[in-house]
Amino acid sequence: MTRTGNVNQTHPTPAPTWAVGMRKFTDYLSKDFLGGPRPWKFAWIINFQKGGSFFFFGFLIWYYQNTSTAAWVYLALHGGYGLVWLIKDLAFPDPNWQIKITIGAGINAFLAVLGLYWVFGWLLISRTSQPVYPLPEAVWFALCISLCLLGSVIMIAADAQKFFTLRLQRGLITDGMHRWVRHPNYLGEMMIYGSFAMLVWHWFPVLVLAWVWLGIFAVNMVMKEASMSRYPDWAAYKKRSWWLIPLLL
Repeated sequence: MTRTGNVNQTHPTPAPTWAVGMRKFTDYLSKDFLGGPRPWKFAWIINFQKGGSFFFFGFLIWYYQNTSTAAWVYLALHGGYGLVWLIKDLAFPDPNWQIKITIGAGINAFLAVLGLYWVFGWLLISRTSQPVYPLPEAVWFALCISLCLLGSVIMIAADAQKFFTLRLQRGLITDGMHRWVRHPNYLGEMMIYGSFAMLVWHWFPVLVLAWVWLGIFAVNMVMKEASMSRYPDWAAYKKRSWWLIPLLL
């Protein structure tokens, strides 16, 4: 059985005002935008984009007649990751994505975040981006593939540990994937999408990732830490672990 921290609770440290405000703003855009009926689960929107990526990029390769190595590598990485996500969601779905959202919020979530990820592949496959990598092409491809694979394993292992641990016992998870890094699932996601941006080698993916990582991921991590601070073991765990990577506490 995976170990968890002490389940006894103390008074949590309040989340920063800026994080609370940003969370309310993004929640409204992605869950409640324009109000009205809530016919969709958030998971359906996410899975449509993730699962559709392989077919979308395959269509782009056919449409633009781009059969370059870079195009096929991008299809394998981004499209393959989307299929992996679907398998993960079938095996241990994230309860956070099971909420019902408004029609406007579903459209907004796709256009403001998820659909932007598809632009990455379009830039490369349409030849709008014609990257000149800082290393030989084969070496750069190897780096991107390695980063994506490692990120996928870290993200899936962290999500699986959290899902199955919390089914058995609520509390602070301080071992396994969370032993040294407090947010390994976010670290894995950042490695995955960072590999896509490296392969495209264009300024647009950098802007999108800056918005997602700072406006959504960072806020979620700050809010999560405020919530976890209610456990007595939190102070000791925080002292010996990293936020994401070494030197970024």
